[in-house]
Amino acid sequence: MADDAWSVAEAKAKFSELVERARTEGPQHITRNGRDAVVVVSAEEWAKRRREPKTILEYLENSPLKGSGLVIERDPDIGRVIEFD
Repeated sequence: MADDAWSVAEAKAKFSELVERARTEGPQHITRNGRDAVVVVSAEEWAKRRREPKTILEYLENSPLKGSGLVIERDPDIGRVIEFD
């Protein structure tokens, strides 16, 4: 089992340790029947992830695609001709 994975029984038996590790080491996964069931995170981490960006610029600066090399090109569409009667 990975260092950040706990069975439900182990999490119940060592809850204080689970909480401390979530605070100091990062998210802790709790498994049920060998599959991820929930993730325990610190309050600080939860607040950081739940906070919504205030501006579109902040949203784009925090995008998971930032630095991915993704290039979005716009079609040089010049519009369409509209005839008025």
